Amino acid sequence: MAGGRGRPGWHRVLRVDIERALAADAGEILTVQRAAYVSEAQLYGDPFIPPLVESVEQVRKAVEGGIVLKAVDAGRIIGAVRGRQTGTTCLVGRLVVAPDRQGHGLGTALLGALHEQVPAATAFDLFTGHLSGGNLRLYRRLGYRETHRERMDEHLTLVHLRREQIPGLPPQTPRG
Repeated sequence: MAGGRGRPGWHRVLRVDIERALAADAGEILTVQRAAYVSEAQLYGDPFIPPLVESVEQVRKAVEGGIVLKAVDAGRIIGAVRGRQTGTTCLVGRLVVAPDRQGHGLGTALLGALHEQVPAATAFDLFTGHLSGGNLRLYRRLGYRETHRERMDEHLTLVHLRREQIPGLPPQTPRG
């Protein structure tokens, strides 16, 4: 990805800037998150999944305590992803793209930017629901491999995935 605006850590994808989120972005990120997760709630028949009941204060704390990247188009936040490094592993969470912007490579760009933001990480771990076929395809295409499954209840099994990374080498985001 080419750097946007000449600033380190920025990326341009289809006229979209990817940059570090600020605490002041928490409300808008939460709005995108809720819009993005409605389809997941419908898929699993559960309107109370954690991304839908998270508060603005919780999002603000995530921004202040970890790496949160946002995708911005013409001043509008249209996507985000979170990362939290523990040891040499980066825990990835809440990859979200506004419903009207899904399917245009923003999820791939956000994850690629996160991989670049945590060069010391030897692995990136995340999870998604077993019925979330689009998410699973995206993660597998980006080099994530299933490590295990965790049954949460009768309608939800979490699929845990990991992407290994060689320290000291620039992260590679597979294409395809």
